[in-house]
Amino acid sequence: MRAMILAAGRGERMRPLTLTQPKPLLRVGGEALIEHHLRALAAAGFREVCVNLSWLGAQIPAALGDGARYGVDIHYSDEGPDPLETGGGIFRALSWLCPMGVEPFLVLNGDVWMNFPYARLRDRFAAGLPGKDQAHLVLVPNPPHNPRGDFALLDDRMVEPVPGMDADTAVAQRLAALPRHTFSGLGVYHPSLFNGCSDGVFKLAPLLRAAAVQARVGAELFDGDWLDIGTPERLAALNARLAG
Repeated sequence: MRAMILAAGRGERMRPLTLTQPKPLLRVGGEALIEHHLRALAAAGFREVCVNLSWLGAQIPAALGDGARYGVDIHYSDEGPDPLETGGGIFRALSWLCPMGVEPFLVLNGDVWMNFPYARLRDRFAAGLPGKDQAHLVLVPNPPHNPRGDFALLDDRMVEPVPGMDADTAVAQRLAALPRHTFSGLGVYHPSLFNGCSDGVFKLAPLLRAAAVQARVGAELFDGDWLDIGTPERLAALNARLAG
């Protein structure tokens, strides 16, 4: 199974830190955040990793090289000066992520800190996602900055109401009452999730919601160490915690 680290964003919430440096190269615990990801993926048995590039992107391969010192082979997907968003970035790299067109692949947001056991996903889904599933997501408890969560979870499945469903029906009310959790930025995807997509700027979430309506998205809740490093304050807090 191949893996991808999403690293092309502009990091606008991290300014002024990201005015001259891409967010994945910000220092966490003494080394670049993306270096932590590469070492963790290598330790979990991933050997081929794609990193997408856009904002100040040339600095990333200059810092990481071919990945050999982290135990991986890095493939760079250059999106040009304008990032393609999460969905568009993955789609641009899709032929590399699944060269046979059927293999599942792992994607990790480059701006999160987490200690998830990635080998568990690789071992579980190396032979494919179960049934007709198109994705498996890792969700986390809602942090203070996202109290309402992103996706609802029921019996290890991501669930979404059918578009046009009457909000007053018993089924709709049950779905609305389900607890919603925050998407960690980590998932395993089947290339069929991107059927009908074309090269360009688009988000991943609408694809996931559409697949969930068809009961084709598995999910799990992870309660380990996780942080969305979305602001300079969160980055400083994480470095202070690690130093302590």
